[in-house]
Amino acid sequence: MSSVAPVRSSDDGSGPARRAGRAVGRALHFPARGIRRATHAHGAGESGLGRLIELHAINGAGDMMITVALASTVFFSVPTDEARGRVALYLGITMAPFTVLAPVIGPLLDRLPHGRRASMAAAMLARALLALMMSGAVATGGIQLYPAALGVLVASKSYGVVRSAVVPRLLPPKFSLVKANSRVTLAGLLATGAAAPVGAALHMIGPPWPLYGACVIFVWGTFAAFTLPHKVDEAKGERRARLSTHEAHSKRPGLRTVSRSVLCGLLANASMRALSGFLIFFLAFLLREHPLAGQSAAVSLGIVGVSAGVGNACGTAVGSWLRARAPEVIIAAVLCLTLGVAVLAAVFFSGLFMAVLGATAGFCQALAKLSLDAMIQRDVPEAVRTSAFARSETLLQVAWVMGGAIGIVLPLNGVLGMSVAAAIVALGTTMALRGVLSTPHHHPGTSRPRVA
Repeated sequence: MSSVAPVRSSDDGSGPARRAGRAVGRALHFPARGIRRATHAHGAGESGLGRLIELHAINGAGDMMITVALASTVFFSVPTDEARGRVALYLGITMAPFTVLAPVIGPLLDRLPHGRRASMAAAMLARALLALMMSGAVATGGIQLYPAALGVLVASKSYGVVRSAVVPRLLPPKFSLVKANSRVTLAGLLATGAAAPVGAALHMIGPPWPLYGACVIFVWGTFAAFTLPHKVDEAKGERRARLSTHEAHSKRPGLRTVSRSVLCGLLANASMRALSGFLIFFLAFLLREHPLAGQSAAVSLGIVGVSAGVGNACGTAVGSWLRARAPEVIIAAVLCLTLGVAVLAAVFFSGLFMAVLGATAGFCQALAKLSLDAMIQRDVPEAVRTSAFARSETLLQVAWVMGGAIGIVLPLNGVLGMSVAAAIVALGTTMALRGVLSTPHHHPGTSRPRVA
């Protein structure tokens, strides 16, 4: 027995497990510090915006995990013809009820001005529980998967509505709304990109595993929501205001009564969202049947998807430093750019132009949405701003579904598809130009929130 080497006690900190733990801790320490430094820069840490940026990153990572799990069941695991039917069924079962429920979300949240943190935490927790519910059905793709997916969608949009209403309360000094929105959105995009390969790796273990990962992430987000500053829940200075001063007796205020530029900007964004839905589904099915020259279907989808994602991230990054004071002009400019590229893609159809159109659409959609958010936060009274965001998000989501539905039923002809894409953008460009022409000239003494 004397020849046997003594076993090291784990208490001395030199055991293999403890050493590995310390190594992992050191490896994560510096990236974590770098992320915290980036999210809390330029006064965002003191104002609380940094906490919201981190919360939105958690939200994006969790949503991506659920997307990976659903895509593997609804789209990739079946032949093209059957996939079309499944995708159409998914859109019908989840989006039809959502269009009915979504207009209720904003007014309901308007009644909870003191519970915004709790609302965001509840949206996170609901998705955590629904992810667990879906984990049992994701392998078979049974019909019970779709009601749970609807619940995830409603919870996600509820979080988004509250998040948009919270941003103005957390602005650091000399920080524009466009810049704040772009920082929050960019954090979500980066987290989504980081979570995608993790979700794919978990799916290799088993179909339910991305949903288990989503559950863990959303539980984390539930606690992170309560780390936001208490001023998020303060209602001081808020009052019930109508959307219009010239319709004092209006019982059904709408975005139309705020300003024509907001309405035109919303419709222009709806065309961009419809284009996004159309390209996602049309190109997904087109590239499965007719991949890019010399590439497999998966690689072709990856090239176009990465192009769109990079474009979206670049558009959001540009929005973070943009100093323009006219979001109406930004929306019109990006719509005109997208229209030009769509027309070129229809005339000179090729794989290259499909990738360029995807990147351009992602870039321009990001800038257009940031500008629309700034317009709503600028022109809509705070007391009803949450309802306005709910209505706008509902319209944009419905537009995305309509574009996706067109992409599903359209024949798989590239020139025809790009021509339809150009027509969709042309409608939005018309509305964007009308918004620029109808922009009111404000008096110098008019008090306006900062836009950019």
